[in-house]
Amino acid sequence: MTFIRISKLICLTAFVVITYTLPATAQDYGHGNGALQVFDAEGQTNTPQWVLIWIVLMLGTFAAGLIFVRNHVPARWIVGGLILGFVAMGILTGPVGLLPLSGFIALMHILFWTPGLILLIRERAFLKDRSLYSLWAGLMTAVILFSFIFDIRDASIYLDHSLGIGILS
Repeated sequence: MTFIRISKLICLTAFVVITYTLPATAQDYGHGNGALQVFDAEGQTNTPQWVLIWIVLMLGTFAAGLIFVRNHVPARWIVGGLILGFVAMGILTGPVGLLPLSGFIALMHILFWTPGLILLIRERAFLKDRSLYSLWAGLMTAVILFSFIFDIRDASIYLDHSLGIGILS
């Protein structure tokens, strides 16, 4: 399966998931960083300090990708995925009305960061010559993979709940 086909599949998956999770807006949720908690200003206040530090580190690593977007395709996908993810979440939690549940945010991470991660792994720049780019590529790969440890769990809980499957309840 080509990279473009994978990206199209991710977009189609996002559309289907969003369509079927709209009913999740009607319930009352707590605030925090749990999969079924609203991650807003109050949610950030209720979040452990290490998670907030991780978010800053993560965003800094993504932002550092701006240095490499001109000469490296994976950096374009990484930075573009971050920006498109923010835009999609803004639209979906604003005009569409979905709640910014942590599990929903985790799902957006998976959908929008996976293409860049695939390119980073396929390129393996972090295993090649030592350069600032190879250092960033290795760090960015590690950051996304570590984030996915939590994102996959939270997105699964969110989808299980939103789609009414009930396997993880």
